[in-house]
Amino acid sequence: MSAVDAGPVACPACGRRNRVPAVASGTPHCGSCRAPLPWLVAAGDADVVDVVDRSPLPVLLDLWAPWCGPCRAVAPAVARVARELAGHVKAVQVNVDEAPGVAARFGARSIPTLLVLRDGVEIARQVGALPAERLLGWVRATVG
Repeated sequence: MSAVDAGPVACPACGRRNRVPAVASGTPHCGSCRAPLPWLVAAGDADVVDVVDRSPLPVLLDLWAPWCGPCRAVAPAVARVARELAGHVKAVQVNVDEAPGVAARFGARSIPTLLVLRDGVEIARQVGALPAERLLGWVRATVG
């Protein structure tokens, strides 16, 4: 699987729809009002280095699988983190069934596994689903 752009994302400030790339040298901003945009993309074995390791922002990495109920339950919370911490965190979702190399690299033995990474280096780990408020608080406390 290769990186998937977020597609059209509504700006939280003005509502204009913007395309958000999976890989960028800076952080995505609205083309109209310049407000930071939520950055939530998918990645796989072939592009995790570009999408995660070279990210200009800390990354919330969600290792999940489509058959996993808790993974599906935590997905809206990951999207909320991307929205509420727009301009401060990049959220990346990796389907471990399609990207076993990423799962092995990060030692994911259970899913969902949520990692916070800075420059590709793990700085925090959470195994299992968290409610949205707790996930948001955990990411805020971790990235500062």
